[in-house]
Amino acid sequence: MSKYSQLKIFHFKDKIDSLPKENKNIKPPLHIRIKPTNVCNHDCWYCSYKLSDVQLGQDMVERDFIPEDKMMEIIDDCVDMGVKAITFSGGGEPFVYKHFLKTIQKLVKYPIKFASLTNGSRLKGEVAELFAKHGTWVRVSIDGWDDESYSEYRRTGKKEFSKILQNMKDFKAYGGRCALGVSFIIDNKNYEHIYEFIKLIKSTGVDSIKISPCIVDNDGKKNNEYHKPIYNEVKRQTLEAIKDFQDESFEIYDSYHLLEEKFDKDYDWCPYSQILPIIGADLNIYPCQDKAYNLENGLVGTIKDKSLKEFWFNDKDKFFKINPKCHCNNHCVANTKNKMILDYLNTDNEHIEFV
Repeated sequence: MSKYSQLKIFHFKDKIDSLPKENKNIKPPLHIRIKPTNVCNHDCWYCSYKLSDVQLGQDMVERDFIPEDKMMEIIDDCVDMGVKAITFSGGGEPFVYKHFLKTIQKLVKYPIKFASLTNGSRLKGEVAELFAKHGTWVRVSIDGWDDESYSEYRRTGKKEFSKILQNMKDFKAYGGRCALGVSFIIDNKNYEHIYEFIKLIKSTGVDSIKISPCIVDNDGKKNNEYHKPIYNEVKRQTLEAIKDFQDESFEIYDSYHLLEEKFDKDYDWCPYSQILPIIGADLNIYPCQDKAYNLENGLVGTIKDKSLKEFWFNDKDKFFKINPKCHCNNHCVANTKNKMILDYLNTDNEHIEFV
């Protein structure tokens, strides 16, 4: 049972059918990604929020964070609206958000599923235990393969890598139902260490690992040029690791790929902007994680002066002002899913029985 299926959205037919502009019904988002703070305690060289050649984060203000009262309001609105899941992510590092413990203490009282991306450095204490016992998943982003390389990647202390591995072991020791995963971000320095790293990570007791390419430019071809010299070796080591280490308790998800499919778009509206929107630390709403903090052509609206509930159900036109064909010539994790949804919606109803 894969945690990474691209077809999850097709379990929600009513939501898909509500998406087109001509359907005046606005249904709540299924999943919301919240960026509680833009502060991060690591400094990764490839961070898309800081790279000058990547549009993601171009208008991000590092000091921004969601005030406590606004975060509590957002959680209440998500409950009232019927949102199914919340993921916390960057911008910054969610676990350094000063109101994070109170946020999770509130969330555990409700049926909404919740998860977080993290660098793992603060995955400890009461907030980690709450995630372990009540969360659905936590995914730790890693790039280095030992203490020395990790410190060079992230400009951290010399023992940070070992501390994070211990945090993950301690997290699993809490018990509970929360799946713990790792995202190994591949570049031209660590690609030779994939097999040994996966072996090490499995020994910590985590449930899964995702192999992903780093993004170095807004242009898909330039990203492919960067990854082409290492592509075959990445695939070889990943396949070998899958053969040797994957089993019923440990999933290896190969998300390492050539990147045109995440850049080229031939459609003029974005279904996923109504399915998985982003709430930034600036209290602006963005259509996806790849357009966050892009005010020129990535802003859906703002909840600075209104509630999320009020914003969401007022005026469906706001979801159609961003044209992916014109405004989204950048990396987009939703691109493949958008194409499948649009293919589904464009089916001639007179012919659907001819499967």
